[in-house]
Amino acid sequence: MKPRLVVVGNGMAGMRTVEEVLNLAPDLYDITVFGAEPHGNYNRVLLSPLLAGDKQIDDIMLHTRAWYRENGIALHAGDPVVRIDRKRRVVVARSGLEAPYDRLLLATGSTPFMLPVPGNTLDGVVGFRDLTDVDTMLAAARRGGAAVVIGGGLLGLEAAHALMRRGMAVTVVHVAASLMNQQLDFEAGRLLKESLEREGLRILLDASTTAILGEGKVEAVRFADGLELPADLVVMAAGVRPNTALARDAGLHCERAIVVDDTLQTYDPRIYAVGECVQHRRATFGLVAPSWEQARVCAAHLARNGHRRYVQAALATKLKVTGIDLYSAGNIAGSADSEELVLRDRRGGVYKRLVLQGARLTGAVLVGDVADGPWYFDLIGRGADVSGFRDRLLFGQALCMPAV
Repeated sequence: MKPRLVVVGNGMAGMRTVEEVLNLAPDLYDITVFGAEPHGNYNRVLLSPLLAGDKQIDDIMLHTRAWYRENGIALHAGDPVVRIDRKRRVVVARSGLEAPYDRLLLATGSTPFMLPVPGNTLDGVVGFRDLTDVDTMLAAARRGGAAVVIGGGLLGLEAAHALMRRGMAVTVVHVAASLMNQQLDFEAGRLLKESLEREGLRILLDASTTAILGEGKVEAVRFADGLELPADLVVMAAGVRPNTALARDAGLHCERAIVVDDTLQTYDPRIYAVGECVQHRRATFGLVAPSWEQARVCAAHLARNGHRRYVQAALATKLKVTGIDLYSAGNIAGSADSEELVLRDRRGGVYKRLVLQGARLTGAVLVGDVADGPWYFDLIGRGADVSGFRDRLLFGQALCMPAV
């Protein structure tokens, strides 16, 4: 009898791992997948274009139900696992269904952080995480009115822009002093704010939400300074929290997330974890690229295909919202002994800031002209010596490559 691989979580990280296992060892396991949502696996990255109307639901599906059948995978969609019995090596689903495992993969993802303020459970207050959230936002947009998006990060700005395109009057409120403060420096955040305001978004910075007001449904949002904004829809995009409850209840070691080693194995050698639910060497992950690499490494071990280690790499963020291009990579904060190269062209709407540590590029922020972003990212990832063309580095690959 084949060993049994059970996957808890039918999202991108878990199913990418399953794909990799099937490529490496297509006949090794009997595979069973449990998912909380009642359909196949889809690309969460494309929820924003779906909300904006640039994509349709079929465009974002990654694995249809037919794909599971064709690959001999038992899919239990809409029936999430509620308990792991490690002693019996069985998972128990909400329906009562039990599935025994020889290897268990946890890909439980994360949930939106809902600000712990009065009124956060009112009708019309929504996260931005799944297809149900998109349906709720689309219904609100059809009725029109005002939307408040709490969170000026990547996800919040994409949601705000999409809702504005759908005809709503949208205000973005952000607790920090500049937009996308995790990925952009202050100057880049300022340029982004100006661009979004020209497009019609209202943006409030240093805004601390204290309450969501309404009788039965949301009617307004109140801030620490006493300001109240009318709202027919409130979107919480103020970060996510890894889903660890299932693992904690099973006695697995968790800190901020499920702790894994370099092979993506938990403290139980039969149980692996990938994606936004994991913590590796103190870091947690919210982007697709790390999840893809984790899936590759984890699948190699599940497929008994030799020893691979997950190594954290520099990450890049690219955003295009209303005609303004942004690119951020590596460590943009720098340190006491790092140096900066800066180019500003206000009329052209271009801003570039490169962070160097000795002879190596460690971070890059680009606004307006992002064509060289992937090249800078490659230099950061390789730890390349840029001293031979440091004086031309700001002007991009075309002027630097002849000197390499």
